[in-house]
Amino acid sequence: MGLTNIGLPGLLLIAVVVLVMFGRGKVAGLMGEVGKGITAFKRGIKDGSEELENQRDADASADTARDVTPTNRDNA
Repeated sequence: MGLTNIGLPGLLLIAVVVLVMFGRGKVAGLMGEVGKGITAFKRGIKDGSEELENQRDADASADTARDVTPTNRDNA
């Protein structure tokens, strides 16, 4: 009997036991903190991807600016 056999009645029982043990206020506060953490995580992922895109764009423009192919003007 593993965790895959919990089902909806088992989850409801666990929720009721947690609610009785910690009280409604603590559980609500905990869920609020979890929500804030998820929001901060999503913001961090978004900021990180934007930073990578900006860095990639800067590298692409820097590659074209660094093209210093020597020309052979002395022999012309």
